[in-house]
Amino acid sequence: ILANKDPSAKKYAEWTGKACRADGLRYDLRIVDDPINVEDTLIDANDDPRVHGIIVYYPIFGQEESFSGLSHDDYLRDTISYKCDVEGLCHLYRTNLYRNIRFLDYPRNTKKCLLPCTALSVMKLLEESPGCSNSSRPIGQKMRGKTVTVINRSEIVGRPLAAMLANDGAEVFSVDISTIYLFKNGRLEKCDDETPETCVRKSSIVITGVPTKAYRLPTEWIQPNTTVVNVASFKNVDEESLLRIPGVVYIPQVGKVTVAMLERNLVRLFENFHGADSKETPEKESSPWYGNILQLYTAAAVTFMLGMHLALRR
Repeated sequence: ILANKDPSAKKYAEWTGKACRADGLRYDLRIVDDPINVEDTLIDANDDPRVHGIIVYYPIFGQEESFSGLSHDDYLRDTISYKCDVEGLCHLYRTNLYRNIRFLDYPRNTKKCLLPCTALSVMKLLEESPGCSNSSRPIGQKMRGKTVTVINRSEIVGRPLAAMLANDGAEVFSVDISTIYLFKNGRLEKCDDETPETCVRKSSIVITGVPTKAYRLPTEWIQPNTTVVNVASFKNVDEESLLRIPGVVYIPQVGKVTVAMLERNLVRLFENFHGADSKETPEKESSPWYGNILQLYTAAAVTFMLGMHLALRR
């Protein structure tokens, strides 16, 4: 669903459609001229059995206040059904991510939760980058011992990405315009004594996602052998000076990998909720030990009468 004039959103929509069609997936771009009608369009898509995944290209209302919550865009994210939320940003998936809950159907654990596409693309790129992740370790420990700085704390990228990195064992500094938090061992701590510079200098992985052309990460903060990932649509770092630093690995954009992760999420949604194998058969309820209430009453009455009879005989 596209309901804005943002060139980045339009470009992402084009990439998504091209990739889906190339891979044999049906892609239907629904353009909404008046943003106030997006909610109705979303509800129609939720109820449409032909739709297995929904993506909304934000921002639509930005941080404009909403009667239904902090911002209308946040409200729209939570309007998408978890059975169709291909971006993994609705309330259910966000809460499970922040609580490190990885399955929807505990204790059977057959249906994995979805993860936000852009944050997931960064995780996959780090898995393939030298020295960032150790695949031989168990789940939750693959990035143990790594210190990461994420410069951005948006609900779409920065916050979920910091949580995902921490859930994989890393210590993560989450840097925003006015505050710094540390994600560590499942806990969140405010860091009043840290600055963006001290965080970056301590980190072997630095991820930038500042959505403005004016921002530049000072390259003198970057240590040798650091992996730097630019998630923003603008370049947040001077590439030429960055690559002069010994051993630096630079990933300048993640857009195409993000589209691949969107396709991955779509397949998971189909397997979880829409495919032939996803139809759940209700588990047969086990009968109580006493059968049913009539049998229980009969047994109690017979027991009482037998007891009375024995008592009278004595």
